[in-house]
Parts: sequence; C-alpha cells; structure tokens
Amino acid sequence: MDDDTEDIERYAGGGAASGSEPHTTVDVVLPCLDEAAALPDVLARLPAGYRALVVDNGSTDGSADVARAHGATVVSESRPGYGAAVHTGLVSATADVVCVMDADGSLDASRLPALVADVRPARLVVGARRPVTPAAWPWHARAGNRVVAALLRRRGVAVTDLGPVRVAYRASLLELDVRDRAFGYPLEVLLRASEAGWSVVERPVDYYERAAGTRSKVTGSVRGTWRAVRDMARVL
Repeated sequence: MDDDTEDIERYAGGGAASGSEPHTTVDVVLPCLDEAAALPDVLARLPAGYRALVVDNGSTDGSADVARAHGATVVSESRPGYGAAVHTGLVSATADVVCVMDADGSLDASRLPALVADVRPARLVVGARRPVTPAAWPWHARAGNRVVAALLRRRGVAVTDLGPVRVAYRASLLELDVRDRAFGYPLEVLLRASEAGWSVVERPVDYYERAAGTRSKVTGSVRGTWRAVRDMARVL
C-alpha cells in the first residue's frame, strides 16, 4: 500500500453512510478542451440516469460534435479556464445532484454511483486518485498535489487529494459562490465547503492514463502542474 492510499483511508473512513437515498437522475458536468479522442468511451460508461453535460471550453478538435453524436448535451464557455467551464456546467445543469468529472478518459464514469451514494445536503464527496499505473499520475503532479493537500489539512480540510471528481447538491454548490475561474477552482470549492460547515468526504477512485490523443492541461507537463499550483496558492 503506498502513502497516498494510506492517507485516503486515514482521512476518509469506510464506505457509504447508512440511510442513503438513491438519485434516479444525476447530471455529470464534463469540462472539455480538445477531448474528442476520449469522449466516446467516457460517455459510453455513464450509468443509466446519469446525463452528460459537456462544457466545451474552446476546443478545436471537434469535441462538441463528438459529444453531441454520443448523446451528450453540449454548452459552450468562451472564457478560458477550468473553473469557468465548471461554473457554466453547474448553472446549466438541472438535476438536484451533480458530478463534476474530467473528460480525458482518466476516470471510469461507471463508478460514479458509488460516490453519489454518499452525497448528502451540506456534504461534498471527493474522489481521491488511486493511480492504476505510475504513468497515470506523473511525479511532478503528485508532488504538487501533496503540497496543496498538506496546506489544506493545516486549515482543517482533511483531504489527501484535490480530486478530479466531485459530487454534491447543485444548488448548494452554487450557494458556495466559488469565484475562481482557473485551476484554483477545486481548491476554492474545498475551502468554501469547509468554511460553510460542510463535511468533506474522500472516496478512492481508480485513476488511469488518459486516452491516446489527449493531454492533461495540468499533469501533462511540469509547467502545467506548477501553473495550477500557482493558481491554487493565490486562492489560499
């Protein structure tokens, strides 16, 4: 067991809480920038009742057309930035419960119900990455994540990972009034949720190498990783 897995178990605890209610319809917000190669498989893995809302953030590879062809609802966000795309997706969603998930093929959407089962009012469920192969999460990305997660724990937010997938009630997420529109968005969500008295629950999720033909804007390079860390440090 590696250090990340040990930390996940230490901070997150066991499986689904008792008394959970099934959610028959869940909107899945997928921020998207040039993910045409990954989208067919990502969308095919969505469980029944999970509606894909792809937010095209300026793709030039036909991602929007691919998403529509595979049954997703597509909205456009012209302002660059991960946070801008996520916010537009939340505003456009209509289900009570929403998942926010990367669209690059690094996550298996068929596992989302296990996270949704833990959602409650005033609770944020975060998927903590468990890399399937070392290449899925490069050293520089893991190092940057560890630094930011440690700073969060000092502020009382008991997480080991900023999380590429998050689940919560849509209206409650919007009420947090997250302002960052760049890579600092996931960090600000965690901070504001904690400050609002929410419980933040981590659940491990398998993390795969991205689909061929896609490249992470954060973990795909040292420069991208540290640009994200810079944005998060500004939020802190």
